[in-house]
Amino acid sequence: MEDDAYEEEPLNLSLAIMADPGGEKINRKRKRRVPLPSSYEGCEGKIFKLLQVREEMLKLDYKRKGVVEDGKALHLIHLLLITATSVDENNVNSALDNLTQLYQSVSLMGDSVQRVVAYFADGLVARLLTRKSPFYDMIMKEPTAEEEFLAFTCLYRVSPYYQFAHFTANQAIIEAYEKEEEFNNRALHVIDFDVAYGFQWPSLIQSLSEKASGGNRISLRLTGFGTSFAELQETENRLVSFAKGFRNLVFEFQGLLRGSKLTNLRKKKNETVAVNLVFHLNTLNNSMKISDTLKSVRSHRPSIVVLVEQEGGRSPRSFLSRFMESLHYFAAMFDSLDDCLPLESAERLSIEKNHLGKEIKSMINCDKDEENNKSISRYEKMETWKSRMESHGFEGTKLSSKCLIQAKLLLKITTHYCPLQCEGEVNGGFRVFERDEAKALSLGWQDRCLLTASAWQCV
Repeated sequence: MEDDAYEEEPLNLSLAIMADPGGEKINRKRKRRVPLPSSYEGCEGKIFKLLQVREEMLKLDYKRKGVVEDGKALHLIHLLLITATSVDENNVNSALDNLTQLYQSVSLMGDSVQRVVAYFADGLVARLLTRKSPFYDMIMKEPTAEEEFLAFTCLYRVSPYYQFAHFTANQAIIEAYEKEEEFNNRALHVIDFDVAYGFQWPSLIQSLSEKASGGNRISLRLTGFGTSFAELQETENRLVSFAKGFRNLVFEFQGLLRGSKLTNLRKKKNETVAVNLVFHLNTLNNSMKISDTLKSVRSHRPSIVVLVEQEGGRSPRSFLSRFMESLHYFAAMFDSLDDCLPLESAERLSIEKNHLGKEIKSMINCDKDEENNKSISRYEKMETWKSRMESHGFEGTKLSSKCLIQAKLLLKITTHYCPLQCEGEVNGGFRVFERDEAKALSLGWQDRCLLTASAWQCV
């Protein structure tokens, strides 16, 4: 895959801020100056320069790549935080000056600091603009479905991030099924609130098949919520095709559009019901929607609810605190990719541009997204999710030692340069550790917790 394929489309500088006074007279019926916020008065030249510098940065100049010295890395972070403060205070002149400096110092082919700062700078530029600005749409341009799928699959394959979430959740679900095996008629029903391509479920299908005997088959029904009928159909086709290879397993799939009510679900007598909340609650726009979802889940009295969420500490009251938390989180994610892929990797660029970069820009502009009812991610601490679950009638349950052993094995298989050597040791790479008296299991990068898995039962 050629790197040029990942360059942004060239800027249409004819949409620039104002016409040349010495140029031809503009036909006002056919051409109009692009409207700018009143706070931009006198800033047209700076905006023009900023967009030019950004365009140069997007050319993936290999001469600018490389590891930034520690002092310069700290300077970049410091300048980014000063810029975020200027944006928050609507000090447009200062923000534009600082953003221009940032674009001159970063590269999408540089080290993890340069790369993550580049995407945060983009988010700040978009925050300065109104949604009506053509430059806003250009900077916030979302990847195509194909690009997003490719980025997701790349990250899934090279990093333990998603695999840790899925394998830990699946292990907890299997153990809940085993506890009820004497009376559940060898039937398991999983309700997945975000089926997301179905990547989580082949390993569960295979594990259940290994438990079944030829004459005593296991029934697995998966009710999955997706964002579109096309996604659900593709997911069903993929999973049904995979399940056909396991003749001692009966597999059924029911797809529902995200937001549909959990009503009239077909239930088999005494079947084990498991609810999968992996990276779902964090995308709901407000606490009311989270509460409604948890009430709906509890009404079905599942045997187990598996919750996996990114670890953060987002405060909706303060842009700067949200910015700082997200910077710490994504800096760790970008740094961790260096443990998985080389700097020259087109896969790494795809992951960062079409997956992580998209999340960064959405986070910075989430208040605009919330106004338009778009889903945005909320990264909160484990204790916050724990409090929510308990207040809705759920009680945490211990994760077995198998979950921890499996997670450690996963790190040894998937990390390339800094595999975990022993329990509790931070060896410059990924690590796993138990929390909350073994009721939660976390994946961390160095000293930063990335995500946490936990299992819950109805009280």
